[in-house]
Amino acid sequence: MKLEILGSGCANCQKLKAITDDVVSELGLSDAEVVKVEDYPKIVAYGVMSTPALVIDGKVVVSGKVPSKAEVTSFVTTALAR
Repeated sequence: MKLEILGSGCANCQKLKAITDDVVSELGLSDAEVVKVEDYPKIVAYGVMSTPALVIDGKVVVSGKVPSKAEVTSFVTTALAR
């Protein structure tokens, strides 16, 4: 599983990365890859116009806000079920 945090590196982007790291750790997903993407053309390529955004396995699941830890957990478990 690949999780990408899209954003410029602002405080909200850092907060989303920390939440995502916590969720991955708590779910025991040792093979999950968490990557920060700060390259604007790559962010726009996903169709994201407002950051931070979370992408799981190439699919944007949320953008323009920092989701709660419960929401990120839900996004990850839903992606695992696919």
